[in-house]
Order: sequence, then structure tokens, then C-alpha cells
Amino acid sequence: MSSPAPFPGSEPEPLRWNGHPKGSAAYTRILAGLSFAGVATFAQLYSTQAVLPLLAADLKITAAEAALTISLATVGLAVTVIPWSFLADRIGRVKAMTWGISIATVLGLLVPLASSFGMLLGLRLLEGMALGGIPAIAIAYLNEEVTRAHAAVAAGSYVAGTTLGGLAGRLVAGPAGELWGWRAAALSVSILATLAAVAFLLLVPRAQGFVAAQASGLRGAVATLARHLRNIRLLALYVQAFLMMGGFVAVYNYLGFRLSGAPFGLPATVISLIFLAYLSGTFTSRWAAGLTLRFGRRTILLAGLALAVAGLALTLTPSLPVILAGLVVFTGGFFAAHSIGAGWTGAIASTGRAQAASLYNLAYYLGSSVLGWAGGLLFQSFGWSALAGAVMALAVLTAATVAVVHPRDPLVATN
Repeated sequence: MSSPAPFPGSEPEPLRWNGHPKGSAAYTRILAGLSFAGVATFAQLYSTQAVLPLLAADLKITAAEAALTISLATVGLAVTVIPWSFLADRIGRVKAMTWGISIATVLGLLVPLASSFGMLLGLRLLEGMALGGIPAIAIAYLNEEVTRAHAAVAAGSYVAGTTLGGLAGRLVAGPAGELWGWRAAALSVSILATLAAVAFLLLVPRAQGFVAAQASGLRGAVATLARHLRNIRLLALYVQAFLMMGGFVAVYNYLGFRLSGAPFGLPATVISLIFLAYLSGTFTSRWAAGLTLRFGRRTILLAGLALAVAGLALTLTPSLPVILAGLVVFTGGFFAAHSIGAGWTGAIASTGRAQAASLYNLAYYLGSSVLGWAGGLLFQSFGWSALAGAVMALAVLTAATVAVVHPRDPLVATN
């Protein structure tokens, strides 16, 4: 006997994609693949930071001019994250990240061949523009591919991977630069980034939650961005990204100059070891993301900012061990706050998630470029205390903004 025909309109709806659950093989591959993408991206982006004093001495330029090799790379990333996000909406997250990481790797291999300071800056700018295809798209990809309940934890794991990438690049560059100069340091980091890029391509699984967006033209693109910029909750996170990343990069850009001068007189290889403080960020970014399930994003973000201020205050002392301890605390607090802010954008934005994350990254890397460079003017004119005090003031302003805009909801801990 044949089954009765279904009533009109009673056909079963297609199953909704809920994302890969934590612990599944695909979830593990996503986090591993994106961790390698983080290594490739952030090792290259900050490849000259560990050897800025060497680069300045070799090219006979000032500390602030040497820091332009960082600032122009981050400017390049900042101005391209939004175009990359719209491209990813059309061609897919994985394909866009593949294009970006491949182009950046080739450009990174050309950096050591720069014949002048101007050419070096140009290559660093282009390298940053290619790397714009990774950070914002990675967060959007995570929010589409893993279960909503574990999106914050997954974002924290990704940020942890980026800290390892930044650390690996600096630890490779420092000793290589001390032995053979900054060009050898840049080449060593580029080789590391190439290997990480290959690992990303092999590991990251095909997207299942991606739905290609229809071309909406310039007017539609502007409307999407304007909608996010009118969202006060997102705007507060963008302010946090700009101020805190700017302060963070300024601290790491110029602490090396402080430690290479009197009374410390540390060589470049030893100075590169200060980037081991990034390991505290590797831990706190994942730990903080897990704590949001109990205490909520707002509470953990503010706690991270408080830690950053406390750590930076310790660097005002003349004791090297206390300065290093303060740097560890500062770094841990910064990455705890950053992991929450980066993941929160995708949770707040119900549509245009790639663009919401791109605006976060635009603010993040503009802060890195502008404040990371401007901190050098403070440092050169007034010393470390002025720079550290300014960054602490930025953290307090950030905390006040987040506290006012994101009132605590006791009923929904993870809102």
C-alpha cells in the first residue's frame, strides 16, 4: 500500500546547519588549521619587531622610523580587511584565506631582498594588504562552522594560535638577526610562515555553513557597514580594539629600545626573549574564553583590562625581573580582553558577520599603526614612564566605554 501524499506545504524543511561540535574531528582540524594560519599571519606581520634596534642601526634611522616597518604592514592589513570580507562573502571563507596567505608568503620571501628603506616599506605594506585576508575571515568562518555554544571557546583558541605565531616569529628573528643581521631574520621568519601556510592548506576542512552572498553593489556594502557602525555595542568593541592594540604594539615596539640602552644594555638575542611573555596570552585567551560560560563576556573582558593596567604599572620600576613579570601580566590581560572582543563581534552581528569582524580588525590594526608609531614620539621625548602611563590611560578609557555600553545581564551570562 502506497504512502499517502503529503499535504501541500508539509514537505520537511532542510536541516539547519548547527556547526561542528566541540571534540569532533572537524572541530579539531578547524582549530589546528586556523592556528597555523595565525602562525603564518602574525609571524610575518611583526617579523621586524624583534630586530628593530638592529634595523635602525643598520639603516641609520630613528626608532620611530624603524617602527614604520610594523606600522605600514598593519596599515596595509587594516585597509584591506573590509574588501577581503566582501570577497570572502562571494568566493568562500577558505578560498579567500588561501589566496591571502599564499600571496603574503611570496611577498614575505621578497622582503629580505629590499635594496632600500623605501622598498622595504613598500613590500611590508603589500605584505600587510595580503594578510588582510586572514583575521576577520577566520572569525566569521569559526562562527559559521562550529556550534554556537562553543563559538567563544573556538575564537579563544584561534587567538591563542595567533599569539604562538607572533611569538614564533620573534623568537626566530631575534637570534638570526643577532648572528647574521635583520635580513637573515626576515628570511627565517618567511620560511617559518611558508611551512605554516602549507599546514593550514592541508588541515582546514571544507566549509559547510557558508552561503554565498549575492552581489549587492557599493550601496549594499556601505549599508552593511553603516548598520554595524550604528550598533553601539559593536562600536564599543571597535574602540577597545583601536585603543588597546595601539597601546600593546607601542609597548612591544619600544620596550626593546629601553632594554638595549642604559642601564640594562641587553643584546638583541636576549631582548627577543621578552616575547616569551606571549605565552601568557596563549593561556589567557583560551582560559578567558572558557570563563565566559560562567561569568559572561563583559566581566571577563573588564578583568583582562584590569590585569593589563596592573602589569604595565610594574614596568615602571627599574628592576629587570619586575619589568619582565609586569610584561607577562600585561600581555596576558591584553589577550584575554582581545579574545573576548574578537569573538563577541560575530555573536552580536546576526548578519554581515564577516564585515562586523572586519571592522573590528580595521580598528585593531589602525590602532596598531597609529598609536604603535605615535608611542615612539612619547618614548623619544619623555621616556618609558610617559609611554606606559599613556597606555594605562587608554586601558582605563576602554574599560569605562565597555562598562557603560555593555551593562551586565545577570540572566544571560554569555550575551
